Amino acid sequence: MKLQEQKFYPWVVVGLLWIVALLNYMDRQMLSTMQMNIGEDIKLVADPKYFGYLMAIFLWVYGVFSPFSGAVADRVSRKWLIVGSLGVWSAVTYAMGYCSDFNELMWLRGIMGISEALYIPSALSLIADFFTGKGRSLAIGLHMTGLYCGQALGGFGSMVATSWSWQSTFHWFGIIGVAYAVILIFLLHEKSGHGAAAPANSPKKAVKKESVIQSFAAIFSMVAFWVILFFFASSSIPGWATKNWLPTLFHDNLNMDMNWAGPMATLTIAVSSFIGVMIGGPLSDKWVKKNVKGRIYTSAIGLAMMIPALVLIGLAHNAFLSVLAGLVFGVGYGMFDANNMPILCQFVSSRQRAMAYGFMNSLGVIMGAVTTQLLGGLAKSVGLGMCFAFMGVILVIALALQLIVLRPKYDDKDEEERAEALAADTIEA
Repeated sequence: MKLQEQKFYPWVVVGLLWIVALLNYMDRQMLSTMQMNIGEDIKLVADPKYFGYLMAIFLWVYGVFSPFSGAVADRVSRKWLIVGSLGVWSAVTYAMGYCSDFNELMWLRGIMGISEALYIPSALSLIADFFTGKGRSLAIGLHMTGLYCGQALGGFGSMVATSWSWQSTFHWFGIIGVAYAVILIFLLHEKSGHGAAAPANSPKKAVKKESVIQSFAAIFSMVAFWVILFFFASSSIPGWATKNWLPTLFHDNLNMDMNWAGPMATLTIAVSSFIGVMIGGPLSDKWVKKNVKGRIYTSAIGLAMMIPALVLIGLAHNAFLSVLAGLVFGVGYGMFDANNMPILCQFVSSRQRAMAYGFMNSLGVIMGAVTTQLLGGLAKSVGLGMCFAFMGVILVIALALQLIVLRPKYDDKDEEERAEALAADTIEA
């Protein structure tokens, strides 16, 4: 029996992609901590204005290309998209070690944005296809913890660069990624049937393959998708704010040295988000068996936890309360994050999921880019603390829409399509 036919293989896929997810975030994040190391050789990098351009170019390119990457992933082998994506961004990471001027870094960060945009829609739709219902939230949540770990490890980039050199740091992590891409060629396999025509409504009828325009129209004609898009984008605002500004907020509110504020902020969110996934994944998988809205309720609990946590993060000037609020936020975010794709699967067919998630990812990253720049401008006039507290208000609206509007009939849209096809065949007969 082939490896991909073994009962345990879906969990092998999660394990293989967990490492890719770690490399995905680590390679993009470590640049943020290596500013001073690189700035010694490339002077413009040391300038906050130009360094902001360098960080933003990745987010904008990533955001623009995510929907297109999802459309591609719905139609071709996701295995080869994942392998190719990892290989390209790792090669780019390696090449960054040879940069001698700012423009070279900008071009490579842009290329990295394109290649990394191909990964998430492909990976999540592949995992969702391997886990049809049972274990889906836990599997996707475990994969997302790879992103959290990569983000945390990326925070040590400066330390590694100081020990080796920033050039060697880029070289070695690039080599590791390329080597792992080769390993995936042999171990990662596509789910059988992917990329085929839509499931036939009847064995008597031939079904044409959907065009990109038809898939686009199908997902955007659903009110449910607009709601999913809204609450995903809404959660991305505090999600990116904590990634990029929480260390600064801890530094300002707690009068804490940045050498301590940075690791405290990063580890607090990463560890608690992991815990949230381990709670939210199994809870959602069990709840949905008794109530088809179980995944939505689990996600809603996560959103509800994030709201008071953001207010406390913003307004607390006590280290214990700040860390406690960060932990509550992280647990809530992990519960929410583990259920985004599973909820999407309740409303969107497997033929369109990568494209749909690509649009979600695109809007989320663009909101992150806008939020990051906006908070920089509001930090002095309004204060970061008030900005964090206000984000909770946005989540209240998202939570209400999620609970009121989303009413799935099945745990998987494909089940609904099969049931409708069977009913149509029965009537026709």
